[in-house]
Amino acid sequence: MLNEKIESILNQQIEKEAYSSNLYLSMASWAQNNGLEGTAEWLFAQAEEEKMHMLKFIQYINDRGGKAIIPALPQPPHEFENVQELFEQVMKHEQYISASINEIVAATIEVRDFTSNNWIQWFVTEQIEEEATVNAILDRLKLLDGKNFYLFDRDLKGIRTAE
Repeated sequence: MLNEKIESILNQQIEKEAYSSNLYLSMASWAQNNGLEGTAEWLFAQAEEEKMHMLKFIQYINDRGGKAIIPALPQPPHEFENVQELFEQVMKHEQYISASINEIVAATIEVRDFTSNNWIQWFVTEQIEEEATVNAILDRLKLLDGKNFYLFDRDLKGIRTAE
C-alpha cells in the first residue's frame, strides 16, 4: 500500500508532468508559427515524452493501491521573444522538474518507502539526460550569436533525449 505522503507528492508530480507537456506543446506551436520546423518537431517530441512521464506516475500510484488524481492545468505561455529565450525557459523548467523529483526521493527516504525510492530513480536519471540535452542546445545557440538559425533548426531534428 502506498504511503499517504508519497501518494500526495506523486499526485503533485502528475500535475507538473502534465503542465510540462502542455508547455512544450505551446512552445512547439510558437516555433512552428515562426518557421522553426526542427525546433517545433523537437518540442512536439518533448511534449509527448512528458505525457508518457505523467502516465507512468498515474499507473504507479494506481498499481500501488493509491488514487491518481488528474488535474486541471493553467494555460502555459504562448509567446516567446526568440529561440534563445525559449530554450532558456526549457532549461529553467527542467531544473524545476529535477528539483521536484529530488523532493520525491527525499520523501521516500523519510518514510522509508524503498519500493517508491527504487521506482523514482528512473526519473532521476531521466532528468540528468534532459538537462544535459537542453544545455547542449543552449551551447549551440551561444555559438550562433543570434545568427544562422536555419542550420541550427535543421540540426535540432536529430537531437533527442532518452525516453
